[in-house]
Amino acid sequence: MIALVVSIHRWIKSNKNVTQLEVAWTFITGDSAMYQTNNLIANGRLFSVTPVSRVICLDAANGQLLWSFDPESVNPGSGDADQRGLMYWQDDDDQRIMSAKGAWLYSLDAKSGAPVKSFGEGGWIHLGEALDVEGRPNVGLNTPGYIYRDMFIIGTNVPEDVPGAIRAFDVRTGERKWIFHTLPRPGEYGSETWPPDYLKRTGGASDWSGIAIDTARGIVYASTETAGPDFYGGERFGQNLFANSLVALDINTGQRLWHHQLVHHDLWDMDLCTPPTLLSITQNGQKRDIVAQGTKMGLLFVFDRETGEPIWPIEERPVPQSKLSEVKTWPTQPFPTIPPPLTSQRYTEEDYSDISPLAKQLSMDVISRSGSSGSFPAPGLEQTIIFPGYDGGMEWGGSAADPDGILYVNVNEIPWFYQLVKTKGPDGKPLPFGERNYLVQCASCHGIDRSGYPEGGFPSLVDVSQRLQKPAVKVLIDHGGGRMPAFNQLSEERKESILRYLFNEPEPPREFQPDEDGPPYVFRGFQRWFDREGYPAIKPPWGTLNAVDLNTGTIKWKVPLGEYKELTARGIPITGTENYGGPVVTAGGLIFIGATADSQFRAFDKNTGEMVWQHDLPLDGNATPSTYMINGKQYVVISAGGAKTNRPKGGTLVAFKLPD
Repeated sequence: MIALVVSIHRWIKSNKNVTQLEVAWTFITGDSAMYQTNNLIANGRLFSVTPVSRVICLDAANGQLLWSFDPESVNPGSGDADQRGLMYWQDDDDQRIMSAKGAWLYSLDAKSGAPVKSFGEGGWIHLGEALDVEGRPNVGLNTPGYIYRDMFIIGTNVPEDVPGAIRAFDVRTGERKWIFHTLPRPGEYGSETWPPDYLKRTGGASDWSGIAIDTARGIVYASTETAGPDFYGGERFGQNLFANSLVALDINTGQRLWHHQLVHHDLWDMDLCTPPTLLSITQNGQKRDIVAQGTKMGLLFVFDRETGEPIWPIEERPVPQSKLSEVKTWPTQPFPTIPPPLTSQRYTEEDYSDISPLAKQLSMDVISRSGSSGSFPAPGLEQTIIFPGYDGGMEWGGSAADPDGILYVNVNEIPWFYQLVKTKGPDGKPLPFGERNYLVQCASCHGIDRSGYPEGGFPSLVDVSQRLQKPAVKVLIDHGGGRMPAFNQLSEERKESILRYLFNEPEPPREFQPDEDGPPYVFRGFQRWFDREGYPAIKPPWGTLNAVDLNTGTIKWKVPLGEYKELTARGIPITGTENYGGPVVTAGGLIFIGATADSQFRAFDKNTGEMVWQHDLPLDGNATPSTYMINGKQYVVISAGGAKTNRPKGGTLVAFKLPD
């Protein structure tokens, strides 16, 4: 009865009162970086992780600060990473918030913000422990896990040389309850899909994008990443389970129930970068509980939650094969037959940019030289177009679902370039030790020429010696920061060689060791394909919001998401923009989403895709919004921090509600 009264009085309803939404409050964190937090609301309080990983607690009705906890106060120099949310647990009066910074995960009293002394080492645990690896690597956690009874269950953000895992911990003490090795150990199921001695040469295959839990069935669903090294797989040929897989685990033991690998022997960084989504559909008059998994390729794979049976057939289709003798490509890749792809699957002449004659000519010139092979181009030394590319299709913001069996998800349609380069000079001899280590460890993000990928959060290192002191860069290598993982597993000799290379210092004489040669090829680096105006070199839309009816496996509607007003003023239809951050769907029939590169917050009618409201944000809202009720009023809040796609950055929370 209370819920009915609330919905009559202050519930935000599509096309009826959504246009009356106004800013309820704002809170400026004072921090500036990527602000990707999906905020958590409990007992009238809002909990958020700021761009530098401080945990803050606000009065959710007015945005007043109640407390703040800075992990630097107890573990200084632990490094930052993009935090996308928190975990909350309550047992009577014991209320706790769990959040991570660097390699440390903290348990805080939700009422005061003080560390819970009975948890771990006085309020925190090191995520590199209880990982079943040597030492204590600086792994991290950028996507929150889930609470199940008295456990919290998390994936792990690992460097490419550290094996990944999914783990459950006691929420009171921080003690590990179980572990599932996403990179199996010798003798475990899946180890037969790797070559001999694989653990000496690889890592990764972890879950960094997030998990989903079916509490009634007691099943954890996890989506995993590429095995390391991301782009060179010459020494890890095989299917490489459980990399790039949707894995279902028993929630009490961590035992595998079923799995599906959605990319075999990944050589293109095609992580399953979006968490699984649970929903129910109706087929032949029968209700069926399903789990849907999106991919960077813009594909949706849909399975029965309990059995893992595909709802619709999945086909293994041939893909282009490697041009390099040292790199072997898996012959086929899986493709769902239903639903249809949410993005184009290959850049063709029909995709030439049409926003200007110059942009179209550029498209024609580049594709004539580079060619295009979809998301699985043949590894080689020539530049080619990879589309869909490294940032989707779907991305880490995930999707939203409603009880009608409709899934809502935003996607990118941005072309990128793919190319491998040699780590040996023209004479066939290995490059200098520092340059070779830079190429192997750093070039995939910062580029072989050190020019970086600023729009993706990886700055140029060309002039790093003029901006930073050498000890500060060493701290970043050891502990990570932003999107950069920690590299503390590297030997001091290798780290010092990279520093000398970056700071243009001479390399001391050193006898070459054959076992230190490293891979013969490395990835050139992340590079979007832009036209000369700086827009994606492909026909719009560049970003869309989609509704997929999973009862029938059909796309219900698709609309552009985001706008470049300067292009609209030129008479070009709304193009959409690259987008990061997911949607939330409400019982009132609305989809709320930020995500776009135009600092707008929008609401769409969930049935038609019509945009029914939008509002300016101080910065891009690259986060999934949250909605909540206080005193009979519905609020919608989003973190606005910008910084993605080379946009302005900051850190502000903005909440909206209907007028009093």
